[in-house]
Amino acid sequence: MPVRRKHILLIVGLAALCIFVAAMVARRARAGGPHSGRATDSENVPFAAVAPVKRDTIANSLSIAGQFIPYQNVELHAKVAGYIRQINVDIGDRVHQGQVLAVLEIPELLAQVDESQAAVHRAQEEISRSQSEVSRAEADHLALHANAQRLVDTDKTRPGLIAQQELDDATAKDRASEANVDAAKSALAAARQQLEVARADQKHYTALSDYARIVAPYDGVVTWRYADTGALVQAGTSNTSGLPVVTLAEISTLRLRIPVPESLAATIRDGDTADVRVQATGEHFTGKVARFTDSLDTSTRTMQVEIDVPNPTYKLQPGMYADVTLLSDSKANALTVPIDAIQRNGNQTSVLVVDPQNRVQLRTVEIGIQAPRRVQIVAGLEEGERVIIGNLGSYQPGEVVQPKASALADADVETEQ
Repeated sequence: MPVRRKHILLIVGLAALCIFVAAMVARRARAGGPHSGRATDSENVPFAAVAPVKRDTIANSLSIAGQFIPYQNVELHAKVAGYIRQINVDIGDRVHQGQVLAVLEIPELLAQVDESQAAVHRAQEEISRSQSEVSRAEADHLALHANAQRLVDTDKTRPGLIAQQELDDATAKDRASEANVDAAKSALAAARQQLEVARADQKHYTALSDYARIVAPYDGVVTWRYADTGALVQAGTSNTSGLPVVTLAEISTLRLRIPVPESLAATIRDGDTADVRVQATGEHFTGKVARFTDSLDTSTRTMQVEIDVPNPTYKLQPGMYADVTLLSDSKANALTVPIDAIQRNGNQTSVLVVDPQNRVQLRTVEIGIQAPRRVQIVAGLEEGERVIIGNLGSYQPGEVVQPKASALADADVETEQ
């Protein structure tokens, strides 16, 4: 019995040894060892998905959630205090620029407008009276001056004929009438100045009365209403800072606001392309950066970027979120590979290259801009070389593979274009 057992153990050991030797031979054949004839056996050479190193336009990308806000949003206050006599809109109403939204009742202001108009009429009448006074004074002065001049001329030609007292009286009356003309003209000028003051008051109170009508400054939608008919509203410019009458938002165009992190803030430029997907409606469209703050929020370390989005049908609503892929720092004719070809080991970045003899080479590379599906190669590769994509841990440097062009890599290129 012990002898038979030894024979069995010997047979098992020999079988294990044969399996080990066969495995080593197969491995050397795959590696193309100098003592193996199976390197050319295509049935035992593994396949490898490869993609060519291509030149393409590439850009930095950032995927982040953005929020739609109105293009303009304003709370409309009353300029003067008064009672709501009529309010013509409610929440959700679409209004047009210049449309009357509410009318205030302001009795005191109406009285002031009437008083200012009466003051204008009084000033105009005073001007007419002063003009008549100037004309009368000028006529009196003309007559008295002519009489005094005749007496003076007669006294020169026939001395002693006219008493000196009469001559002095005529001269005094002439000078007094001249002073009366000057006084009348001064009164006329004062009346004209008073008319200007009265007209200024009239314009002031008329302008205030116009504020009794609250009108829409632009086309938009009433998003909130704070007052009803009969309610007392305070002037928006007073120290009490009363509540507004309505809130009006312009949503025919929306701002899509995106918080861009500090790491990419410096690369943002006006006109950068953004791919936008709206979660609530399923819409998908391309937009462009319209403006950005050019400064960071110290609390979030982000920069606010805005994209203008036309919304003529009002399908998009303020407050909706959208998934935004922002492309910036674009570079044309860059050397690129699929992102699945990149492998990282600490600070070292490398790819697996399939050489013309179909052997795998480990190549250290330097990368630049990283897009969602492709990466820029700054150094380490040449255009047209083939790199392995996917399952990179399954291949060893020096190993012979059967390269097979990856349809996925081609699809990625078409998608990015």
